[in-house]
Amino acid sequence: MSDSFSAEVSQRICQHMNDDHGDAVVLYAKAFGGVTQATSAEMLSIDADGMNLQAQANGAEIPLRIQFEPALQDAEDAHHRLIAMIKQARVQ
Repeated sequence: MSDSFSAEVSQRICQHMNDDHGDAVVLYAKAFGGVTQATSAEMLSIDADGMNLQAQANGAEIPLRIQFEPALQDAEDAHHRLIAMIKQARVQ
Protein backbone atom coordinates (compact mmCIF):
# COMPACT_ATOMS: atom_id res chain seq x y z
CA MET A 1 0.00 0.00 0.00
CA SER A 2 1.52 3.34 -0.98
CA ASP A 3 2.00 6.17 1.51
CA SER A 4 -0.96 7.99 -0.01
CA PHE A 5 -3.14 5.02 1.00
CA SER A 6 -2.14 4.40 4.58
CA ALA A 7 -4.37 2.25 6.75
CA GLU A 8 -5.83 5.46 8.20
CA VAL A 9 -6.70 6.87 4.78
CA SER A 10 -8.27 3.58 3.73
CA GLN A 11 -10.28 3.40 6.94
CA ARG A 12 -11.49 7.01 6.57
CA ILE A 13 -12.61 6.50 2.97
CA CYS A 14 -14.31 3.17 3.75
CA GLN A 15 -16.12 4.54 6.80
CA HIS A 16 -17.39 7.52 4.81
CA MET A 17 -18.54 5.35 1.92
CA ASN A 18 -20.24 2.79 4.16
CA ASP A 19 -21.88 5.37 6.45
CA ASP A 20 -22.92 7.95 3.86
CA HIS A 21 -22.96 6.21 0.47
CA GLY A 22 -23.97 2.60 1.09
CA ASP A 23 -26.12 2.61 -2.03
CA ALA A 24 -23.05 3.50 -4.10
CA VAL A 25 -21.09 0.60 -2.62
CA VAL A 26 -23.88 -1.79 -3.66
CA LEU A 27 -23.78 -0.35 -7.17
CA TYR A 28 -19.99 -0.88 -7.31
CA ALA A 29 -20.57 -4.55 -6.42
CA LYS A 30 -23.23 -4.89 -9.10
CA ALA A 31 -21.63 -2.91 -11.93
CA PHE A 32 -17.92 -3.58 -11.40
CA GLY A 33 -17.91 -6.75 -9.31
CA GLY A 34 -20.47 -8.65 -11.35
CA VAL A 35 -22.69 -9.44 -8.36
CA THR A 36 -25.90 -8.30 -10.02
CA GLN A 37 -28.07 -9.77 -7.25
CA ALA A 38 -26.27 -7.86 -4.45
CA THR A 39 -28.65 -6.59 -1.79
CA SER A 40 -25.98 -4.92 0.34
CA ALA A 41 -22.24 -4.37 0.30
CA GLU A 42 -19.50 -2.98 2.48
CA MET A 43 -16.22 -1.38 1.43
CA LEU A 44 -13.51 -3.12 3.46
CA SER A 45 -10.40 -1.38 2.16
CA ILE A 46 -9.07 0.75 -0.66
CA ASP A 47 -5.58 1.23 -2.04
CA ALA A 48 -4.00 2.65 -5.17
CA ASP A 49 -4.73 -0.52 -7.16
CA GLY A 50 -8.30 -1.29 -6.14
CA MET A 51 -10.94 -1.72 -3.48
CA ASN A 52 -12.10 -4.73 -1.50
CA LEU A 53 -15.82 -5.17 -0.93
CA GLN A 54 -17.95 -7.73 0.87
CA ALA A 55 -21.27 -8.13 -0.96
CA GLN A 56 -24.35 -10.03 0.16
CA ALA A 57 -26.42 -11.80 -2.48
CA ASN A 58 -28.82 -14.73 -2.31
CA GLY A 59 -27.96 -15.37 1.34
CA ALA A 60 -24.21 -15.56 0.70
CA GLU A 61 -21.33 -13.23 1.47
CA ILE A 62 -19.16 -12.64 -1.58
CA PRO A 63 -15.69 -11.06 -1.33
CA LEU A 64 -14.83 -8.80 -4.27
CA ARG A 65 -11.71 -7.07 -5.48
CA ILE A 66 -12.40 -4.25 -7.94
CA GLN A 67 -9.23 -3.10 -9.71
CA PHE A 68 -8.54 0.52 -10.64
CA GLU A 69 -7.10 1.22 -14.07
CA PRO A 70 -5.04 3.28 -14.00
CA ALA A 71 -3.95 3.12 -10.38
CA LEU A 72 -4.99 5.97 -8.09
CA GLN A 73 -2.49 8.67 -7.22
CA ASP A 74 -3.86 9.71 -3.82
CA ALA A 75 -7.02 10.13 -1.72
CA GLU A 76 -8.22 13.05 -3.83
CA ASP A 77 -7.89 10.93 -6.95
CA ALA A 78 -9.89 8.22 -5.14
CA HIS A 79 -12.65 10.73 -4.43
CA HIS A 80 -12.92 11.73 -8.09
CA ARG A 81 -12.64 8.14 -9.38
CA LEU A 82 -15.33 6.82 -7.02
CA ILE A 83 -17.70 9.58 -8.14
CA ALA A 84 -16.99 8.81 -11.81
CA MET A 85 -17.54 5.10 -11.17
CA ILE A 86 -20.93 5.67 -9.53
CA LYS A 87 -22.01 7.84 -12.45
CA GLN A 88 -20.91 5.10 -14.84
CA ALA A 89 -22.70 2.40 -12.80
CA ARG A 90 -25.95 4.37 -12.79
CA VAL A 91 -26.10 4.48 -16.60
CA GLN A 92 -25.29 0.78 -17.07
